[in-house]
Amino acid sequence: MEHILDDFIKTICDERPYKLVISNPLDKAQAVRKIVIQLQQGKRGYQYQIEKFTEKQAFHINIEERDLFESVQTYFGTEFLQLTAWTEQWEYQGRISKKGKLLCNQNRNTQKQTIRQGNNRTKNYCIPEGTVIPPLVDMGIFTKEGKVVQSKYDKYRQINRFLEMVEDVLKDMPEEPLHIIDFGCGKSYLTFLLYYYLVEIKKRSVKITGLDLKQTVIEHCRKTAEKYHYDNLRFELGDIHGYQTTEPVHMVITLHACDTATDYALYNAICWNAKAILSVPCCQHELNQQMQGE
Repeated sequence: MEHILDDFIKTICDERPYKLVISNPLDKAQAVRKIVIQLQQGKRGYQYQIEKFTEKQAFHINIEERDLFESVQTYFGTEFLQLTAWTEQWEYQGRISKKGKLLCNQNRNTQKQTIRQGNNRTKNYCIPEGTVIPPLVDMGIFTKEGKVVQSKYDKYRQINRFLEMVEDVLKDMPEEPLHIIDFGCGKSYLTFLLYYYLVEIKKRSVKITGLDLKQTVIEHCRKTAEKYHYDNLRFELGDIHGYQTTEPVHMVITLHACDTATDYALYNAICWNAKAILSVPCCQHELNQQMQGE
């Protein structure tokens, strides 16, 4: 069976297919539901883009043309039971039966061949690739030359999406120096990037305060801020519930602050009449302890 399967995949790959769809997961509970592989033509010639689809998201990776066979071999017949592929002349269909046999057929391709053009445009990211940004280098997202590490592209996109949200609310902020509070800041990856973005790129005068309950985390963040010479980025040890400030607060950030900390952060932000609140709630241990199931 393995030999027959490899021959079937190799036949397809040798004809430079322009599209492959791998579906029908063996484990119905697995996150990835379908994989689409498409041929792309870019500046360096041909390559393939692999799109993995979950219920709500799609993840992309690029591979060289020579790696197509190994990639298809990894998915079809092991994680997925069905494969459809289109080449210039043929449409191939393969399916693994309940008894583990490969059922396949080959028909003339009547579809118009479509080869994707590689995306050679530079996307207008808030943090552009090619810029040497110390926090991103230390996080392992950028190389020392400012290039995105291949395995960190998803994290790079997440960072830029967060900054896009900041950019959306920034236009409604006053021109005066901004005061931003980050509750439950943790290791403060996004806090450091936000400071860099606002000060170095947007040229805004800001003061950012990060607050967390862990002494070791706060000490680490303070040392890191000193290392980067981020003079208006400070970190304090304390509880969100009891935190007070006499300065006006323009923006409150609370990303995955644990248990009821998010609630207190939202309460404080409203009391301070903050112009913007960026919040992602986290787990609710207090509620979980009160819930009873028969």
